[in-house]
Amino acid sequence: MEYSLSATVMVLLIALYSGISDVTALIAIAGANVGMILFGWVQERTNPPGRPRTSMVPFWFGTLVGLAPWIAIATNVAGAATVPGFVYGIVVAQFAFFFSFGANRWLQYREVGPWSDYAFGEAGYLVLSLVAKSVLAWQIYAGFLAG
Repeated sequence: MEYSLSATVMVLLIALYSGISDVTALIAIAGANVGMILFGWVQERTNPPGRPRTSMVPFWFGTLVGLAPWIAIATNVAGAATVPGFVYGIVVAQFAFFFSFGANRWLQYREVGPWSDYAFGEAGYLVLSLVAKSVLAWQIYAGFLAG
């Protein structure tokens, strides 16, 4: 649940830096991001550790919903006349981080290699969360210093 707030703040910052300033677009981006996180929660609730069978339906619905903000951000960056260089770095790095969470979830629920230990996947979320937030903070700070 925490990540639905922090990830949404992150994606809204990325959207704003990419030039999306329309309040209705920002509300839609926030809603889609929260929806993605909630589908992840449904994935966890319907597939507890030790389950006899795994349903990936919530995962795929969350993936679909989670792509919407990134399509909007990429479209805005691609169509902008000028975008500061650091914004490209933010979009590329954070896209990779956001979808690393999805890869971690897929590996965890498919019990691939070390992800067959549920705790390994959970530790992966903690590391990804810390690194993604730290990198974004430093990218924004460096972009601010660069002018």
